[in-house]
Amino acid sequence: MKSITIKGSQRESVGKVSTKALRNAGKVPCVLYGGDKPLHFSADEVSFKKLVYTANVYTATIELEGAKYHAILQDIQFHPVSDKILHVDFYQLFDDKMVTMEIPVRLVGTSPGVINGGSLRFAMRKLSVRALPADLPDFINADISKLRIGHKLFVTALADEKFTILHPDNTVVVQVRTARSAVLTEDEDEEEGEGGEEGATEEAATE
Repeated sequence: MKSITIKGSQRESVGKVSTKALRNAGKVPCVLYGGDKPLHFSADEVSFKKLVYTANVYTATIELEGAKYHAILQDIQFHPVSDKILHVDFYQLFDDKMVTMEIPVRLVGTSPGVINGGSLRFAMRKLSVRALPADLPDFINADISKLRIGHKLFVTALADEKFTILHPDNTVVVQVRTARSAVLTEDEDEEEGEGGEEGATEEAATE
């Protein structure tokens, strides 16, 4: 997984007065958890632009007083009016310790069902996975090239030996629903006729 470097300065004081002064200076107070003790530091607000304001997921390399710490973004607080970043929590990564992250799903291919007028429903745009830091993927590919009208792609189809997906096996990632303008092929028409009632019951249960 790609990493973004954030250069910070350790904080000597963590009181409200010093925190306010940091924010007024365009800096964000942060805490790094997961090590022997929490590390309090601050960094320029612009440093978080690529880490926060993006659909992609990155790890962070935090540089403090000559030392480097590999971490993931754990929590972030925004101002309710201005949306300025108020505070950021990081969690330190270790090569031999598993970590849980939400990884974006990327659709690959073209669905025959969509070509025939079906409606694509992309239900799970991110999936929670657990893996060693070195095995965390930038994204998870979901191949929709075989999805016909009425078909669903379950999370089990995206399994990988490098990571564990933390969702029930019956979780639907993406599906193609029938639309008014849809044109069923002969194969799809037979499948709808054979499993229409069961499919409708399953769909109702997932909504």
